[in-house]
Amino acid sequence: MEVVGVITKVLDKVTGQKKDGSGEWVKQSFVIDTEETYNNIICFEVFGAEKVEALNKYNSVGDKVTVTFNINCNEWEGRFFTTLGAWRIETAQKPAEAVVQTAFSDEVVATDDIPF
Repeated sequence: MEVVGVITKVLDKVTGQKKDGSGEWVKQSFVIDTEETYNNIICFEVFGAEKVEALNKYNSVGDKVTVTFNINCNEWEGRFFTTLGAWRIETAQKPAEAVVQTAFSDEVVATDDIPF
């Protein structure tokens, strides 16, 4: 899924110990405003040191971005937790304005020369 919006907030990093004790994990959440009338504020999360580093290196508050994400749900002790896991964050590009060129010519094009 994809959504476009402006980053309004980048929350603090959260770290923890992996279940197998082999190291730490890290995640970070950020909030975007889609500028829609309703349901316009969405909180996403990136998981993993590489993605957290990329989020902080290439994005900041005020940037307009396109976020590609998956919806994840986990159950813990009978409770369900849903997260929006961002896996791609790109600077939103305005569509290139089409350049319309009109050629004015007095030449008559012969239709008999069509090669097919």
